[in-house]
Amino acid sequence: MSLWVLITLCAALFQTWRTALQQRLRGQLSLNGAAVVRYLYGVPFGLMILGTYWLIFGGGFGTPTLWFLALCAMAGLMQIFGTNLLISSFGPRGFAVGTAYSKTEAVQASIIAVVVLGEVLSLTSWAGIAISVAGVMYLTLAGRGLSPAEILRATTQPAALRGMSSGFCFALTAICIRTANAELPGEDVLLKALFAVVLTNAMQTVMQGGWLLWREPGQLSAVFRTWRDSAKVGALSAAGSSCWFMGFALAPVALVRAVGQVEILFTLLFSRFFLGERLKGKDVLGALILVAGVVLVLLGTR
Repeated sequence: MSLWVLITLCAALFQTWRTALQQRLRGQLSLNGAAVVRYLYGVPFGLMILGTYWLIFGGGFGTPTLWFLALCAMAGLMQIFGTNLLISSFGPRGFAVGTAYSKTEAVQASIIAVVVLGEVLSLTSWAGIAISVAGVMYLTLAGRGLSPAEILRATTQPAALRGMSSGFCFALTAICIRTANAELPGEDVLLKALFAVVLTNAMQTVMQGGWLLWREPGQLSAVFRTWRDSAKVGALSAAGSSCWFMGFALAPVALVRAVGQVEILFTLLFSRFFLGERLKGKDVLGALILVAGVVLVLLGTR
């Protein structure tokens, strides 16, 4: 198994785990407060991961350029926008639709990467990306019993438009991260990726933390009061972001995002074995479609 594939699978697992823990904080913190803990508590854990890697493998990199700093800031801002757009799509009847259409991120990232970064993908990989996205959307929407015609009509709903916009922001985040890694002087792409994680999370702490201080000052004390749960979220967020950043440094953005969609499979497993929920036949079918798409993506890289 290629290193980038293993790292991407770990990223998806950490992200699923972090999301599950973060949901518990929603009863203690506001939306923005629960989001800030990802970055605030993620920075020290990111520094630990960076330091550990450096102590084991050594290496170094040159002085960060202004363009590198700007790319990290843009990546952090796009991730914040993407998260807020996704959550804003979760209306009374928009949760499934918003989530499903946000998963078009893999296709959007592929197109942007081809245009902006000049990445080249095989026809097999393109087919795999399309199939994996279809599998994710089927998994997300199957439980609502929507017909193909209803799913098509749903593309004009506010939830779908916000979901697709969220996917666009996440796609831009990945593009900025990969470009930033190439911009930072140095030969060890993994070390540079881990440095970019810490810097981006620090910037996000300032950006969203400043917004929290301005709009919801009372939430700041709650963010620190819940440090036991928040620290766990921060640790998993730092681990997940580190894996995503390293994945983007090792492989084309489109491939990493396509394989990373196994995140929804981990969500199903969490539901089955930790929450005791029974899987439906539609869940299994959607999972098989998704896996088939990921396999095609990987075959296209050989």
